Amino acid sequence: MNLNHFRFETDADGIALATWDSPGKTMNVITQDVMTELNTIIAHVASTEGVKGCVITSGKDAFSGGADLTMLQGLGLEYAKLAKSQGEEAAITFFFEATARLSQLYRKLETCGKPFAAAVHGTCLGGAFELALACHYRVLSDSDKTRVGLPEVKVGLFPGAGGTQRVARLMQTGDALQMLFKGDQIKPAAARSMNLVHAVLPRDQIVQAAKEWIKAGGSAKAPWDIEGFKNPSNKVHSAPGMMIWPPANAIYRRETSDNYPAAKAILQSVYEGLQLPMDLALRVESRYFAMILRTPEAAAMIRSLFLSKGELEKGARRPADIPPTKFKRIGVVGAGFMGAGITYVAAQAGIQVVLIDRDIEAAEKGKAYSHKLMSDQIMKGRAKSADRDALLAKITTSADYSMLKGCDLVIEAVFEDRAVKETVIKKIAENIGRKTILASNTSTLPISSLSEYFERPSQFIGIHFFSPVEKMLLVELIMGKRTKDRALAVALDFVRAIKKTPIVVNDCRGFFANRCVLNYIREGHIMLAEGVPPAMIENVAKMAGMPVGPLSLNDEVALDLGWKILQATKKDLGADAIDSRQEALLKTMVVDLQRFGRKNGKGFYDYAEKGKALWPGLADLQKVKLDADSINKQELKDRFLAIQALEAARTVEEKVIVDVREADVGSILGFGFAPYTGGTLSYIDRMGTKDFTALCERLAKKHGDRFKPNKLLKQMAKTNESFYGRFAPKKAAA
Repeated sequence: MNLNHFRFETDADGIALATWDSPGKTMNVITQDVMTELNTIIAHVASTEGVKGCVITSGKDAFSGGADLTMLQGLGLEYAKLAKSQGEEAAITFFFEATARLSQLYRKLETCGKPFAAAVHGTCLGGAFELALACHYRVLSDSDKTRVGLPEVKVGLFPGAGGTQRVARLMQTGDALQMLFKGDQIKPAAARSMNLVHAVLPRDQIVQAAKEWIKAGGSAKAPWDIEGFKNPSNKVHSAPGMMIWPPANAIYRRETSDNYPAAKAILQSVYEGLQLPMDLALRVESRYFAMILRTPEAAAMIRSLFLSKGELEKGARRPADIPPTKFKRIGVVGAGFMGAGITYVAAQAGIQVVLIDRDIEAAEKGKAYSHKLMSDQIMKGRAKSADRDALLAKITTSADYSMLKGCDLVIEAVFEDRAVKETVIKKIAENIGRKTILASNTSTLPISSLSEYFERPSQFIGIHFFSPVEKMLLVELIMGKRTKDRALAVALDFVRAIKKTPIVVNDCRGFFANRCVLNYIREGHIMLAEGVPPAMIENVAKMAGMPVGPLSLNDEVALDLGWKILQATKKDLGADAIDSRQEALLKTMVVDLQRFGRKNGKGFYDYAEKGKALWPGLADLQKVKLDADSINKQELKDRFLAIQALEAARTVEEKVIVDVREADVGSILGFGFAPYTGGTLSYIDRMGTKDFTALCERLAKKHGDRFKPNKLLKQMAKTNESFYGRFAPKKAAA
């Protein structure tokens, strides 16, 4: 056999071992060539009398991350070409056959008459886990690095190589649907308890265990190919089945508001597939997969949440001529909530951290946050006491700024007050080396003005983390007017070290993320002032695709912070720069009623130990109360999304955003902008700049100048030019 991606050998017992080890790749991915070679291996094993069966394993630290999504993108381009040259029918036939190829290959393996076993260590996701599911026996290593799962729904797809059908025949239907909808990565022990795998063993035993299973006469038939097989949850049309499907449909609609075609296709594939023999069920799945792959939602989510996100994480914006920084030690000044979170993620990445605050007690309180987070992990079985001790040993607390000497990077994370920051930045400057990069975690204060307190402004940069730091994936890097490339390179290297996703923006008030999301919150405030029922504001926002309503989000970030930002904006830019309705509402909530949000247990919501509920007093603040049935829900959705997307377009015009990928990735990861759209600029491109501009003009006429389209949008609308067309991103760095 002529193989490049696999090593193939057969032992004295006639058991073959196919080791997947694509040359020049850090991770195995499924490509057309890999599929061709796997087909060759299956045919050889099936036809060679001396081969009893085959074990598939990986020669790398991980099994595989799944299919190469650029390959799937290529199929879409080929479809478009064929549709033009040969017609729609020929294009659809090609597309279905091409997208069903992997599913058919796995079915060939499953029914070839010889037993196949998968010995998995490390990451095994998507199409790679579907390969394992098609094998007759599955054994995982007990390593903490090993994870299995079907995460396709997170990029607008669903498992299209048999995943929906095999999982639904291995588990109770409700559990299978939950797994497919969530797309989570599953640990070995959990996978075993879910009946997804047969055994969990130490890494050095998994291949031998798989071979022993074949040697002992392992069956070459999957359970569903054996006569008399019954689904774990009985027939779809049965009393137990009817306990599953109506609630499942209701949950799907509640969670997605019909915004995610892939989630609906999962429901349909499982529902229809469980009523059919496996071969027909797989064909049903393939039809839905081909349909979903051609949806605008899938195209947008694949581009933003897989391709663009990956390119930014690999250094698409990193200056190429600056050597990488390997962090030995960093400093964090300010041990409050944000500083404590930054300290935790840095220590978790194996970096020594000096945590400074005004006194040792305050610094120790910040370190205690890491202790709490690690203790929570221990309670959940995700870490051991030794892991907590090792992480805490990396954190040194102090009130002495001289401890910052020798740090590669220092991050200032003190209270959002210019005078306080000025004092702290000057203290830091007195105690760090001339090559040390200094960063501020400010969320509102312009970086260029803060850099004036540092004698080397070229080495000063903004590193804006989102709260809570340990959970939020995005980090916004802000270039001041005098920030130079080395500061950017060091900041990007740090973000990569802590495994976050960076976006790089130029300095302005609110930067990128806060500018957009504050508009979202303001729109909720204005709707409340207009008389829209509070519950309707929150629910319609989620129906539009936002993760939480604007009132709930405002409670999380604190109403008093919003009030301070509003007053600072008014002071700096004048009364015309703020909305008087929003100011009146926040004054009542914060100044008059002392309702600050979640942090003091009362904001737009009332908070109790067991949850939260909208504060009944909100109705008393509304001078006008609109009838919910008379309100145009689509218009509310348009307002929520358009106001954010319009602000993103303004940041492009102002050159705050210089890479369209960063606007899209940043908007989804930073403030949850409707992921199914692909992000703020993809939302505009999908609608078309002409139609989006017209929408903004209609909203401006009815609701005010804040919706007026900017000059750039009007220019682009004349020819319906797209952002990804006009501002095509550069290729990622190698």
